[in-house]
Parts: sequence; structure tokens; C-alpha cells
Amino acid sequence: MSFTLALNFEDGVSRFIQCNPNEKVLDAAYRQKINLPMDCSDGVCGTCKCHCEQGEYSLGDDYLDEALSEQEAAQRLVLTCQMVPTSDCVIDVPMASTLCKTGSEAFSATLTSANALSDSAIEFCLTLDDERGIAFLPGQYVNIEVPGSDASRAYSFSSRPGSRQISFLLRNVPGGMMSRYLTDQAQPGDPIRLRGPQGSFYLRTPTRPILFLAGGTGLAPFLSMLEQLVTEGSTQPVHLIYGVTHDHDLVKLEQLERYRQHLPNFSFLSCVASAASQWPHKGYVTQHLDENQLNGGDLDVYLCGPPPMVEAVLSDFQRRAFTPASFHYEKFAPSQAS
Repeated sequence: MSFTLALNFEDGVSRFIQCNPNEKVLDAAYRQKINLPMDCSDGVCGTCKCHCEQGEYSLGDDYLDEALSEQEAAQRLVLTCQMVPTSDCVIDVPMASTLCKTGSEAFSATLTSANALSDSAIEFCLTLDDERGIAFLPGQYVNIEVPGSDASRAYSFSSRPGSRQISFLLRNVPGGMMSRYLTDQAQPGDPIRLRGPQGSFYLRTPTRPILFLAGGTGLAPFLSMLEQLVTEGSTQPVHLIYGVTHDHDLVKLEQLERYRQHLPNFSFLSCVASAASQWPHKGYVTQHLDENQLNGGDLDVYLCGPPPMVEAVLSDFQRRAFTPASFHYEKFAPSQAS
């Protein structure tokens, strides 16, 4: 039995390694050719200091207070030359991946399907060549090469981590390189190359109620997060508010209904901004936030959508003088979505 460690670097790259029982993180990383920062490897200098975002571990006993103070340890700072994981962990490394002689991984896959879910959204699915699948944190993204070009586009996974079958949801941008490929040229079996995973927007271990705020195809990472919550059998209250511009932009509602059946404390509301909408809930995401959902600030908020939507939510929180226990957000630009 081994533990999976996600090493998140400052440049957004994530690398996943295996750590054996009673093995120190630094040794596990070196064994897998990732040179985490270090000078002494004896718990003296503090050069290898990182932050453990989630997971259980032993700090080790053989280090000096000057290298890691009691206060730092209470804030989940660790010395990787001493830290011994006792579960899967996510570790933030305060250094670019290139300085640790590593980088994002390259994967090859074949196109399984590409379907227009609406005039504005396309879902495409890939089968990875590697039967082990790809490890990522739900909410993260990969860079996918546009076939027939030197360009690549960043897309968030909409599928669960660890599977060989992966899926993505993107905005159909007229004239966009990936949109044009998927709508006009794509054929099942086409080879696809991708690199990743990346991103600091990912689901943390649920310890309190969760609020998801999605705009348009910013729904994609939340589908991955919900898949993970179903897999874990989470009982934390989760509420999703999903906003789009027009009625025909709404997608994946049946899938959201399935999550409601499998997650006893999951609820969602979909809303449409257009004044011409016939949808029961009209207006913007911020208009459907009530004080009960904000739980007095005792909740984790995740926000993903186009920049205007993200900025509107940030302004709304500021107007309310609302500060959640934790807040994670990601914007996507049109060039990323096409």
C-alpha cells in the first residue's frame, strides 16, 4: 500500500507521486525524479519547507525549532525531509516546477465523441492511451493541443479523477480553433495530445457546507467535483447556483438531477439572465444568493465562470461585507474557451 501525494508547484503544475509507508516526502519525490528544494535533509535548514493543504501526516521528531516553529507546524507547514504521510496528501511547493527539474506530464489519447449539447456548448470525451488514467484534483485543467495546429487550449475536467475516460465541456466559439475542429473535422479515433494537470482551483476536503457558483461552461469543474463527492459518499450540504445567458445555454441538467439523487444534501438552482427567458428562475447568479445559503460565512465557496460573472460575484460579496471561511475562484477567458 502506498499513498498518493499531489505536489502543487508555484507555476500551477501538479505532479502526482507515490509515497511508501514510513517514507519521507523528500525521499519519495527524489525516487520519482522530482528534486524538491533541500540543503541539509536533516531538519536543520528549513529549505524544504512546504505547506500541506490536506491529508494526514507525521511531522517527524528530528528537526530544529529554527527550521520549523511550533506556530508554523500549527499552520500545516512541514519539512519534506522529515514529513511522513499517513494518508493521501496535497502539498503546496513554494517554487516553480522547472526549478525542481520537473514539469507538467504529457499524455496521449484518442477522441471518443464530440457532441454539441446546445448552440453554445460542446462536450467531448477522450480515452487515454495509458490504462492507469490520469491523476488530477477535481477542478483542475489540462492543456489540449488543437489537432492540425501548434496551438493548445486549457479545459477543466468534467469527469472524475483517476479514470481512463475523461470529458470536457467547452463554449462553442464561432471561428474558435478547437470549436471549429470539434464541430467540423473531429472523428472518433482521432489522436489527441494533452499536458497537465494544472491549477490551484480544486476541491478541498469538505469540512463545512459548500457553495458552488458556476457561469456557462464554468460548470465543467463542478461536475468533476460532484463526481468526487459522490464517490466519497459526502454528507456535507452542497448548493450549486448555475447561471447562463439564454435558455438554450442550459446544459447537463439531467446529470445535476442524478447528483441530487446520489448526494442526500445536494441542491441546485439554474438561472437565466436574458429578459426574454421563459425559465422559472431569471436574473444573475448574485440575485439568487440569500443569507441562509451564506451560512454566516461558515462555508467554502467555489466560483468559476467568465470574467464578468466572476467580477460581479466578487463585487456582490464586497457589498455584503461577506467573507467565507474559504474562497476559491477561477476565471476563463474566451481564448481559453474556444
